[in-house]
Amino acid sequence: MSVQTVLGDVKAHDLGITLTHEHFNLRFGQFFVKPPENLSKFLEGNITLKNVGYIRQYPYSNKSNLEFYGKDVDDAVLEEMYLFKKSGGGTILENTTHGLDPNLELMKKVMHNTGVNVILGTGHYVAAVQNSNTLKETTEQIYKTMLKDLTDGYDEDISVKAGFIGEVGSSWPMHDFEKRCIEAVGMLQSALNCAVSFHPGRHSKCPWEILRIFSEAGGNIKKANMSHLDRTITKEDQLLEFAQLGSYCQFDLFGIETSLYQFNTNIVMPSDAERIKRIKTLINNGKANKILMSHDIHTKHRLVNFGGHGYSHIINNIIPQMESKGIEKSVIDQITIQNPASWLCSVKTRAPGAAFHLDNDNYKLVHLSVLLINAILESVKEGII
Repeated sequence: MSVQTVLGDVKAHDLGITLTHEHFNLRFGQFFVKPPENLSKFLEGNITLKNVGYIRQYPYSNKSNLEFYGKDVDDAVLEEMYLFKKSGGGTILENTTHGLDPNLELMKKVMHNTGVNVILGTGHYVAAVQNSNTLKETTEQIYKTMLKDLTDGYDEDISVKAGFIGEVGSSWPMHDFEKRCIEAVGMLQSALNCAVSFHPGRHSKCPWEILRIFSEAGGNIKKANMSHLDRTITKEDQLLEFAQLGSYCQFDLFGIETSLYQFNTNIVMPSDAERIKRIKTLINNGKANKILMSHDIHTKHRLVNFGGHGYSHIINNIIPQMESKGIEKSVIDQITIQNPASWLCSVKTRAPGAAFHLDNDNYKLVHLSVLLINAILESVKEGII
């Protein structure tokens, strides 16, 4: 089977080592956090050797660090993608969705120049970054935007199509717009059988609520991926209970080694060693086929050119640690190669609302019909009927 990249279809078995949650460009300035008063003077200006140590501790308190766009970032990302390819990397999933200003041209350039597959996700990030018109959109309008990105191409460049949905953002408590987004995602996922990635709000209850809304709208939890579990579900028993729901469990903050989490200081950010420990817990409980890994690089200080670990950190530093901690190579390959490919593979059917306008009642009726057809096809496939 094939998956959709920004330059066309690629066979799933050719994806190689895949990072399932990264960014090349985005606008994150509105998430600036006021620094401690006694350190504010050390957190001003561009990143240098003199202040990068402070920025690592307070990454969201340096305005330049949040300007993850522009020529310096573009050049750094492109340079790193050559290193990622040379290190054995194959594919990057670019999770910059509507509201964060995805850079389609850079994605195409990266894939064309370096040979790294780039797969773009559609959907909407949290309500806080959306404009007033977007916040008023109905479930149907949100649905049709994502459908167009997946099947016809982006308005900015129709040659680029999304290959999955995500990251779909949620706050805590959830905004009504975010709930409508999740409902639309559930409906569209059921029609296209596509992969979906969620960004949960910073509370342990949020992943559960996301999957509830998603599944009630028709979404298949087995095709859902819950991002940022590193900082969201931190207790082992809760993690194992959540894993029983059937979604992919993603640890995507590898490389962050500071315990202070500025967006929620009640959360203790785990180290890479702790992330590996939690992954081992899932492996030992039969969930190796539901684990994904990434870095979620979205600030300058995590790029190599700005003193960071870069996109090759998992390949060059984490995988050797996993092996030294007793995780077999076959399991590591499953997590970094096979799981992403399995998650991304889909069999697309015609989705309701693809080629004509539907009023709300007919829209729901056609959607339910597609759900029924897909359920019958799945039953035939599994030999039930």
